[in-house]
Amino acid sequence: MDRRTFCRTVVQCTAWAALASWTGPNVRRAGASSLSFQKGFIQPKASPYYTALESGRIRCLLCPRQCEVDPGERGYCEVRQNRDGVYYTLVYGNPCAVHVDPVEKKPFFHVLPGSRSFSLATAGCNFDCKFCQNWEISQARPENTQNAPLPPQEAVALAARYGCASIASTYVEPTIFMEYMLDIGAAASKAGILNVMHSNGFVNPAPLNDLIPKLHAACIDLKSIRDDYYREMTEGWLKPVLSTLKELKKHRVHTELVTLLVPGRNDSDKDIRDLARWVVTELGEDTPVHFSRFYPRYKLQSLPPTPVDTLEKARDSAMKEGLRFVYIGNVPGHPGEHTYCPKCHTLVIRRTGYAVELTAFEKGHCTRCGTALPGIWTNPSHSLRSAVQLVTHASESRRP
Repeated sequence: MDRRTFCRTVVQCTAWAALASWTGPNVRRAGASSLSFQKGFIQPKASPYYTALESGRIRCLLCPRQCEVDPGERGYCEVRQNRDGVYYTLVYGNPCAVHVDPVEKKPFFHVLPGSRSFSLATAGCNFDCKFCQNWEISQARPENTQNAPLPPQEAVALAARYGCASIASTYVEPTIFMEYMLDIGAAASKAGILNVMHSNGFVNPAPLNDLIPKLHAACIDLKSIRDDYYREMTEGWLKPVLSTLKELKKHRVHTELVTLLVPGRNDSDKDIRDLARWVVTELGEDTPVHFSRFYPRYKLQSLPPTPVDTLEKARDSAMKEGLRFVYIGNVPGHPGEHTYCPKCHTLVIRRTGYAVELTAFEKGHCTRCGTALPGIWTNPSHSLRSAVQLVTHASESRRP
């Protein structure tokens, strides 16, 4: 190892040691006096996503469950309530988690590398994943969490205050606070800040189409390509997720996928190849895919962490099926975190945990051969319009 390589390795390891447990400032403890978290604070707001039935009952139209809810009762997600025949969201403007994160934590690897993302979540979820890492809030009712009054305009103002290039609805399933996310997106657009989400994709077409004009990037959990896995491990089902992905592709919303590989559950070679083939066929070879390492959580604490060689084999298999940007997640310092030019194979973006180095990359292109990479690479402070216009679609615009 030469001196330069040794020094770089030491710097990277030191950076990772400092960043490995960093989740960004918790805004409630970072001097944001406008945020006062209180247990059970909620702000009910009438939702447009329901239809009235007989005897005061309603049918929720937000997600594919289409819960039929009696007066006084709630839907599966526990954050929507039928009050005298009107369906209310109980999580509008009262998040229980507010942080400033690296955008790579979402994970977005093709959206403004190295930038900050103002990240928030409310209580609740429309899945019950056995491996959920945020189950304390995803499986809670909003009256049982510490919530803060944070209207959309104030969320955007705080994002600007903390130098964030994006606002991320994340941690739980964000479509359960759709009304809040829609208004955040509208306010963010005026401020030149990107609106992004990390979602399970389990949402009905109509509300998704309301969101898409206000959404600039989506990180979607494609938990498996098998419906039986979804039903066993999440209490959801696969088809709506695939439909969501196709719709995002249709409307050219930058999309990255995450698959958590759970040992013995969704990590077979057939599972990986079938998933990769579907992505190549339906979404395109340039879709970034992250295979993430499982760690024992929630209802699966008896399982071991995913072996690293399982992740490596999955990455190799997916690339053999034609995917050009496949990443290994939750293994800090692994070469599978890096971005390589698909044409000349130059390392263009180096990542060590949340430390990011643009090694051969400028304005969305490999500086060695000029190949364009898919993603959102501009500084949104120049204006949201320019950021959206400069989304690079590598499959459509490549330099020779």
